Amino acid sequence: MSKLMDRIISKANELHKHIVLGEGEEIRVIHAAEIINKMKMAKITLLGNKTKILSLAEENSLVGVDIVDPDNSPDSERYANLLYELRKEKGMTIEKARALTKDSLYYGCLMIKSGDADGMVAGAIHATSDVLRPALQIIKAKEGLKTVSSFFLMSLPEGSVYGQEGVMIFSDCGVLPDPTADQLVDIAISAAESARRIAGIKDPKVAMLSFSTKGSASHPLVDKVLVATSKLKSMPLDFAVDGELQLDAAIVPSVARLKAPGSTVAGYANVLVFPDLQSGNIGYKLAQRLGNAEAIGPICQGLASPVNDLSRGCNVTDIVGAVAITALQLGE
Repeated sequence: MSKLMDRIISKANELHKHIVLGEGEEIRVIHAAEIINKMKMAKITLLGNKTKILSLAEENSLVGVDIVDPDNSPDSERYANLLYELRKEKGMTIEKARALTKDSLYYGCLMIKSGDADGMVAGAIHATSDVLRPALQIIKAKEGLKTVSSFFLMSLPEGSVYGQEGVMIFSDCGVLPDPTADQLVDIAISAAESARRIAGIKDPKVAMLSFSTKGSASHPLVDKVLVATSKLKSMPLDFAVDGELQLDAAIVPSVARLKAPGSTVAGYANVLVFPDLQSGNIGYKLAQRLGNAEAIGPICQGLASPVNDLSRGCNVTDIVGAVAITALQLGE
């Protein structure tokens, strides 16, 4: 693991949160739970058939890990009633709620909503939409936000002059294809918080990216970024934000002095907010492949309690890292 992930895991050890792994019968998830349990990094609950899980685990490796089967849990009726109350105005019936509660991803989110767990990690064998759907329906967006988005934690090669000691946040690179101006506002607020909690960036400097810098181009795509930046600057924020900025103006001081003189962000941005998913996805992959950056994510942000989605190609180390990041999103 990188030095950055070592730091994140060390902090997660201190917090020792209760994290649900929603795919407890998957061998990679079981091995990750064994490692986390041995490290005492978090309290883990595995969801699935206990007999099957224990048959796949190393002997005694899951002592201290809760294993809960949503098919026959004593809490299922309580959770079904909660789901019914949350969704009855959307057409939810108690019968449908009982059936959904048997789904481990719904069950895990209901545990969190009930205060029986702190966060959840899943996606090793489920699509992103399957992981996020119950989270959006049950946990919903954080107070004051309407948008759930994502970010990549970017760790640049040693000696990099960009970001905070080579660490940056790229957002949103994984959820919203074409965010509105209001959604860009939420993304920026969430990304600044992610920078502090996960990346250890004490002073987030958020750049609202575009192909224009301070009026150098006129286009509806630029207008969206301008509106979002204006709304952000009218709010009582605890971080610096500026836009619209081209990438070089955002991170290169010499370019910033020419294109955005007087900006408190330009030239020194450590949080990059992309105008749409295309540019965000392309941007992080360029940094990863051509710049040799380590890209950790995508990590969900903006939910009232954290639920994080894994790649179906993830390995055990990825799952351990996702659990650590989920713990840090909860804070002290």
